[in-house]
Amino acid sequence: MRVWPGQPYPLGATWTGLGVNFAIYSAHATRVELCLFESATATAPSACVPLPEQTDMVWHGYLPDVRPGQLYGYRMHGPYEPAAGERFNPNKVVVDAYAKAIARPVRWHDSMFGYTIGSPDADLSYDERDNAAYAPLAVVIDPAFTWGDDRPPRTPWHKTVIYEMHVKGFTRLHPQVPEPLRGTYEALTTEAALEHLTRLGVTAVELIPVHHHAYERHLAERGLSNYWGDNTLSFFAPDLRYSASGEPGAAVHEFKRMVKALHSAGLEVILDVVYNHTAEGNHLGPTLSLRGIDNATYYRLVPEDRRYYLDFTGCGNTLNRQSPQVLQLIMDSLRYWVLEMHVDGFRFDLASALARELYDVDRLGAFFDIIHQDPLLSQVKLIAEPWDLGQGGYQVGNFPIHWTEWNAKYRDAMRAFWRGDDRGVAEVATRIAGSNDLYEHSGRRPYASINFITAHDGFTLHDLVSYSEKHNLMASLVLSLGVPMISGGDEMGRTQQGNNNAYCQDNELSWTPWDLTLAQQQLLAFTRRLVRLRRAQPVLMRRRFFQGRAIRGVGVKDIYWLDPSGREMTDKAWNAPSARPLGVLMVGDALEEVDERGRPVHGDTLLILLNAHHLEVRFALPTVGPHMSWLRVIDTIAPYVEERRYVGGATYPLQGRTLALFVLTAEHRAAAPVLPPEAQS
Repeated sequence: MRVWPGQPYPLGATWTGLGVNFAIYSAHATRVELCLFESATATAPSACVPLPEQTDMVWHGYLPDVRPGQLYGYRMHGPYEPAAGERFNPNKVVVDAYAKAIARPVRWHDSMFGYTIGSPDADLSYDERDNAAYAPLAVVIDPAFTWGDDRPPRTPWHKTVIYEMHVKGFTRLHPQVPEPLRGTYEALTTEAALEHLTRLGVTAVELIPVHHHAYERHLAERGLSNYWGDNTLSFFAPDLRYSASGEPGAAVHEFKRMVKALHSAGLEVILDVVYNHTAEGNHLGPTLSLRGIDNATYYRLVPEDRRYYLDFTGCGNTLNRQSPQVLQLIMDSLRYWVLEMHVDGFRFDLASALARELYDVDRLGAFFDIIHQDPLLSQVKLIAEPWDLGQGGYQVGNFPIHWTEWNAKYRDAMRAFWRGDDRGVAEVATRIAGSNDLYEHSGRRPYASINFITAHDGFTLHDLVSYSEKHNLMASLVLSLGVPMISGGDEMGRTQQGNNNAYCQDNELSWTPWDLTLAQQQLLAFTRRLVRLRRAQPVLMRRRFFQGRAIRGVGVKDIYWLDPSGREMTDKAWNAPSARPLGVLMVGDALEEVDERGRPVHGDTLLILLNAHHLEVRFALPTVGPHMSWLRVIDTIAPYVEERRYVGGATYPLQGRTLALFVLTAEHRAAAPVLPPEAQS
């Protein structure tokens, strides 16, 4: 096998058109062997060749006889001193940290561990067994792909509606998707899948992790799997499990075809990414990749005893963002997914862990500085899950500009309100209005708040509340300022039979059902209608927070908070402990905004009435100008109610546990604005 010196950059396996350059970073290795495998069923490498050069701690070599489709792994030589943080074991074939595709997943066996399972010295022991028959293998890819006229939709944040979905679960049971494609990237290119998303009206799909991941051994031995995919093995490789063909390297092209199809339908693609930990677990975990490549470089080790790992994730380890090489790994991965795979943004799992420079969370840490300064990544959508499991890890509202956040305070406030908790209405009003208390101080806008009621890691909406409250919670979500995120399947009443932690359930418990009952069909139609209504109403997509003050000198404020009498809420009403009825009057002519072309934006005035009490409330509708009336378009008492007009001053019977929406209409749109409540008699 011919081996030339090659180049230290780029890292990974790079097809040049004539041969393949291999480069891998390891600061503490003493020798690196590249092992080539003939197939995914091979039990031993066909050849192992030492990489001949080392440049700035990068080991590299060029093999002119290797082509795309070649399977490979590495044997890393170096010290095995766990107490000092060194865990090299050349008996273990490990995956390239920059592998662009995985051709063979992990096959669990005791030899997959660097130490001897069952040894009284545990991980201080040294295992000499060869794991080549069981190790995950990377494959060299040809990145060529015809993107044609593919363009990112670049939907503005304030117009974005996110649909969180699982690549497999979304289509696994879909009867209109060809059976061989169900549960794959290719399935999302089909007319049936695209039609559901576009008719629903969402503008972006947020894919639950698709980086290739490893199942935990204890799950595999019980016939289970890590369905959510948050146990990352490779930060560059799309998961082999969602490939329709299953051929080595095919997942890359299939993923690109999926992105191209979603873009053609006007849908952005956001990846849920897990850069806080890997599948190698704690000190008793397997040697799969980074641990065997250079454990001390890639992981946060306990300073007083480097045998152990700092764990801010609850998964056994934390990546070491104090290391420039780790920061480079993450940044290279992010850029790869944007440049080569054309994705439009990222949602960062346990993002607070990324901000821990030492021990405490530092929201202005190196990772955020690098993102902020990067001309590519600073322009894509960035979403933080603003917490981790370490002390001080709950950081909702504390991320810097350019970042949006999963707003857990929105979720908690909405759930509490519709349960009827005695928490008053002040917080739910703040959340409906975009959570300015969390985001305005840092110069961010309402769309910094990613609003959600449920997500993949908890109850479904069906299992969280009763039938009637599904409509209330869905309506609240879509009609609030901020960016709504719908958890896949909630729009049609998907159930997990009460399971709130289905991470290991790759079965019908987690998959989206498509044989809908009448009630589920009604909920789907209701949700579609809500999303269409939101996208037609500029006041619900404001780019600025409400000011609650008079605008343009006309004596009309941009928002009013009303009690059932139709007048503005008093301090006494705000401070009452019970969950009182609440009216929200959003004045459309008070936007004071311009569109992308600099033209003034005008919108309808909306009235939202919320009643979390179980009894009916008679709600006085605000007095309006002449020739104007309130058009009722939504009442969650029923899946569908006919539109009906009400004159200003009329009393509306708002049933218990319901939400109603009215639009101010007139024969002539230029009619007088709504009168301020304090002017009403």
